[in-house]
Amino acid sequence: MEKRSRVDLCFKGAKCFRIADIKESTMTESENAPLIEPSSLPGWIVHEDEHLLVVNKPGGIVCHPSKNGPWSSLAGAFREYLGVETLHLVHRLDRETSGLILMAKHRKAARITQMAFQNRQVEKSYIGILQGDLAEPVLVNRKLARDPESAVYVKQTVRNSNSAQAARTYFEPLSNSAGFTLVRIAPLTGRKHQIRAHAAWLGTPLVGDKIYGSDDRLYLEFIEYGWLPHMAEKLHLSRQALHALRLRFSAPEFNAEFDAPLPEDMREFCNRHDLHAAVTAHRAPSTGPDGTS
Repeated sequence: MEKRSRVDLCFKGAKCFRIADIKESTMTESENAPLIEPSSLPGWIVHEDEHLLVVNKPGGIVCHPSKNGPWSSLAGAFREYLGVETLHLVHRLDRETSGLILMAKHRKAARITQMAFQNRQVEKSYIGILQGDLAEPVLVNRKLARDPESAVYVKQTVRNSNSAQAARTYFEPLSNSAGFTLVRIAPLTGRKHQIRAHAAWLGTPLVGDKIYGSDDRLYLEFIEYGWLPHMAEKLHLSRQALHALRLRFSAPEFNAEFDAPLPEDMREFCNRHDLHAAVTAHRAPSTGPDGTS
């Protein structure tokens, strides 16, 4: 059953609007998904062999097919580009999150890599920029559930309830400057919006996060009207400053490590605010996902 919400909102300056019967999928990713330019795809490829395709997804690109056709999603665009009928999306990232996405070219590779995620045999590392100062490393071990007080249906929050799921996220500050913190993040579980919700719970939401920042009504306004100039004052970046930097597999049938360099928008933000980070290069797999070297 599709989940729907009805929202009536007024913003300062007497600007009012209504978002009625908003589908959850519409509110999250599929609405107005931009079309991908085929010529850009080769530059996104981090690694490709007969089993796997690993890409560095830009922020703003949806992973799953949308109503706007194959060229509006990462999986659909690469299926068209490679001329294949099936490409298995092993995992996903939120639309505005950039970084590593792994796709399998056949069922066996999909099974092996998906089982690695399921069995927690994948070490995931992210780079994020927080709004606020995080002075020391911290492990957040707090359950997450849907936020019943938010007009944004998909929003999660730290709370105990029958539906709450255990979630653990490690934040390690790398650089602090001008009221911002560059962090390395390791999600130790894989819950919906886990990094974003835990960062907000710490009081240091991700820069550019329309849902978990200072006012989640910005997200609803963005869905209705798109990016508006006044949003820059609160968000500082047009998308959430979160990048999937590294995937390290240590499964019996698959041992590999991939890295994706920090995207230009986050590098520029770091330069403007005197934040510094080292970026590593990807390393090719030593064992194939079919168990061969």
